[in-house]
Amino acid sequence: MIFISHGHFDHILDVPEIAASTKARVYCGRGTDGTMIRKGLDKDLIHRVVSDGEIFNFGDFQAQAFYSRHVKFDSWLLFKTLARINFRIPGYLPLLREYPEGQVLSWRFLIEGKAVHHFGSGGSTVDELENLGRQPTDILLVPMQGHTRIDRIAHQYVKALQPEMVIPHHQDNFYPPISTMVDTRKFTELVKGTNPDTAIRIPVLNETMEW
Repeated sequence: MIFISHGHFDHILDVPEIAASTKARVYCGRGTDGTMIRKGLDKDLIHRVVSDGEIFNFGDFQAQAFYSRHVKFDSWLLFKTLARINFRIPGYLPLLREYPEGQVLSWRFLIEGKAVHHFGSGGSTVDELENLGRQPTDILLVPMQGHTRIDRIAHQYVKALQPEMVIPHHQDNFYPPISTMVDTRKFTELVKGTNPDTAIRIPVLNETMEW
C-alpha cells in the first residue's frame, strides 16, 4: 500500500510508476486520484478517501485518514524561492499545473500496539490538532517545508499531540533550486524546552531508520 498526503509533485511524482510496477494500492484524497489516472495509473489500484476519519483495516495494521490542510507559503519564503529560480521559472510551471494539491490528508497508523501519525504538510488548524491530540500518539512525523518559521509551526504539532517520539521529515532538499535543506536545530531546541520527555529522531539521507 502507498498512502498519500497530497498531490504536489514532490510527494507523488514517482508514485504512478512504483504502484504500476509493484501493483501497490494507492490511498489518496480527492483530486489526487485524478492526477494518478492522468499519469497512467490503473484506476483499479486507486482508492480515494471519501470521508474524514475513514478507517482501513489490513489485518496486521490499521490506517485512518484525516482531512488536513497545506501549509501557507509566507511571502519571505516565496521571495527567496523566486530569487533562486529567477529565469528558470517557465521550466517549472508545468510541474505546478500538472500536480495540483488536492484534498490534503494526515494518516494515523496503528501498528503493533503503537500509534504513528504522519503529516505531509504543516497547515493544520488548532481545532484539528486539538482533536487529534485527544488520542495518544507514540510516534509523530511532522514536515519541515513551506514556511520560514516552520520550526515553530512544527513545534505546535508536538505540543498538541504530545508524542513519545517525534521525527521531523521533509527537511530534505527535494527539488533544488525550488527547495533548500532545512535546519532542524531550532525545532529540536523548542521541543526540548517544552517536551523534554519526547525523543527526537532526525532522519539522515539514504540511511534506514529503525523504530
